[in-house]
Amino acid sequence: MALSVKIESFEGPLDLLLHLIDVNKFNIFDIPIVEITAQYMDYLKSMEAQDLNVMSEFLVMAATLLEIKARMLLPVETDEDGEEIDPREELVQKLLEYKMYKYMSYELRDRLSLSGKSLYKAPTIPEEVAAYESPVNLEELIGDLTLKRLNQIFQSVMRRQTEKIDPIRSRFGRIEQEEVSLDEKMVFVRAYAASNQRFLFSALMEEQKGRIQLIVTFLAVLELMKTGELTVVQERPFDDMMIVAQL
Repeated sequence: MALSVKIESFEGPLDLLLHLIDVNKFNIFDIPIVEITAQYMDYLKSMEAQDLNVMSEFLVMAATLLEIKARMLLPVETDEDGEEIDPREELVQKLLEYKMYKYMSYELRDRLSLSGKSLYKAPTIPEEVAAYESPVNLEELIGDLTLKRLNQIFQSVMRRQTEKIDPIRSRFGRIEQEEVSLDEKMVFVRAYAASNQRFLFSALMEEQKGRIQLIVTFLAVLELMKTGELTVVQERPFDDMMIVAQL
């Protein structure tokens, strides 16, 4: 497990900068870079170089502060829109992000501390107690309810049930699905045509039972007409059709 090293009470250069800003009551959006850099450098001089990795982070920030200080002494830079470029802007954004995450860590720490004080106990209620049901007082439950009132309630419930019934669909009988396929019906029509080389369409339909059977048989005749196995002849419109097998 890695050892977390802290330099006094500061966990990094941003933490030190926030401390200096708070102590001096500086405006984080208008940091006096000269003063903050001088105080930061004084603090670095008093630090003991116990960890080179940690020291390097503080030195990088010192270099950044010196660079910003130098840029502040130069003429003002402008962007493409003619707006002034503040050399401190990037540093301010980093400080604000760090401050936000730091306060979030405090919030999580407090919640963790509070959750550690919460204790939970598994239920240990005896079965007899859990199964107990309070007795029902029938007189209190019924109150002023009479047989006449009960009959009115019953008739009201039955009337609502009757109103839900569709007067048309309720007259239908039981609907059952007829298991019939087009392939099976084509086999039947072929067999019928083989034993009856010429037959009326109505005679074929008389062999069917039910509306679904009629529809599928008609589709089977159409399919066999497509393949040339059957020929249909009708002398006049609306006359019965003569089917001739071409098998």
